[in-house]
Amino acid sequence: MNHLMHQFEVKRYVPLDLIGFDVSFTNAALFMVLAVILGISFLWFLVRKQELVPGMAQSVIEGLFHFIKKTAADAIGHGYEKYLPYIFSVFMFVLMGNLLGLFPYSFTFTSQLAPVGAFALLGLLLSAIIGLKTQGLKWFRTFLPTGVPLVLAPIIVPIEIISFLSKPFSLTMRLVMNMFVGHILLKIVAGFVYSSGLFGVLPIGVICILVMFELFVAFLQAYIFTILTSVYLGQAIHSH
Repeated sequence: MNHLMHQFEVKRYVPLDLIGFDVSFTNAALFMVLAVILGISFLWFLVRKQELVPGMAQSVIEGLFHFIKKTAADAIGHGYEKYLPYIFSVFMFVLMGNLLGLFPYSFTFTSQLAPVGAFALLGLLLSAIIGLKTQGLKWFRTFLPTGVPLVLAPIIVPIEIISFLSKPFSLTMRLVMNMFVGHILLKIVAGFVYSSGLFGVLPIGVICILVMFELFVAFLQAYIFTILTSVYLGQAIHSH
């Protein structure tokens, strides 16, 4: 079991201690930096030659952008445009993190609670700030929906607060567990094929199918993380 968990170990590359806090530069930090660099490079490569009649590369990025744009518009509604850069950045960051983890000897930071949880908490904090900015103190009505009798407030308000605070947890666990389980399964199958010496068409075909499935899951989980982030922002802006 240890060799399966080895791929998820956080390793310190540059040990650092700041006022008693461990702020070391780790493999997780390295791959987060790589995700940002590769994401920007990927987008730049596809749009470096913009044409009136888009070629294949430009069509890919335009299609991807409009896909996320429609997702944000459907989830947030009126005024979604100002939040679109953040929503698209969330999608690209999570997607690059998921895809990087599929390469041998890489590290999947989206399988770690800390970075994904921090990103989910950032979304929660942003939704609260936006809710207060757009609705003022009326935003606190989120915890006591319109039409609920005031006598039920001691019961409803704590439930709504717990529900609100649990959003980052559910968002984090959904992404982390999917990345974790998928990589474990892929390594088990690949390890079995390697150790048994069954390098035939069927075993290699099974691995190829699993890799293609993981590519699909990488995109799907990035999309789910993005759409739920958009939904939370929409609820903060338009809640009553």
